Amino acid sequence: MINIILADDQNIVRNGIKALLNQVPGYEIVGEAQDGLQVLKLLNEGINTTMVLTDIGMPGMGGLELIENLGKTYPNVKSIVLSTYDNEQFIIKAFKAGAAGYLLKSITAEELIFAINHVSQRNQYLCSQLSAKFLGRLLTFPEQVFTIAKHGMEFSEKELEVLALIADGYTNQEIADKTYSGKRTVEGYRQGLIEKTGTRNTAALVRFALQNGIIN
Repeated sequence: MINIILADDQNIVRNGIKALLNQVPGYEIVGEAQDGLQVLKLLNEGINTTMVLTDIGMPGMGGLELIENLGKTYPNVKSIVLSTYDNEQFIIKAFKAGAAGYLLKSITAEELIFAINHVSQRNQYLCSQLSAKFLGRLLTFPEQVFTIAKHGMEFSEKELEVLALIADGYTNQEIADKTYSGKRTVEGYRQGLIEKTGTRNTAALVRFALQNGIIN
């Protein structure tokens, strides 16, 4: 059973979400609140909940402050933001505060249910509209290239990131996890760096990079 508390200062929004989710088997709306303080009051009174679905802009205690408080006091309670705000700064702040998901109020009912199920499995979720928006932005960014004048070599930002992690002793899998890449992709970067620098192995690569100031 996924027990949910709804936090939104607009009754019509809460009523609509409640009507929708109450139809989903395995879901139960166990509480409603108009701001973050009311959510914490419900939890302090002993309401058992799996998840809080919260807006950001609410009087009293807003969504971001609520999420931070949940992380400190009720770390097992997952929080998902459901908001009209699509500003990148709000989204970054929400995830940094501890949110497990961020959704726009314009999403479909199907995506809302998918997001709740996804987050309940201890995953994070960003709605498809925002994912597409951010991916479009990322694709417009040129990859930064750095030139090592002494040898005339050029290294991309990603290559330098991988090289620094190699020098710190991380395995390919650990680097893949840290850089959100595949293990084979990291293996390709490692081999490409060895070939580019004309070194024979990883140890020689790291030594070359340190001696020539490519990494510190």
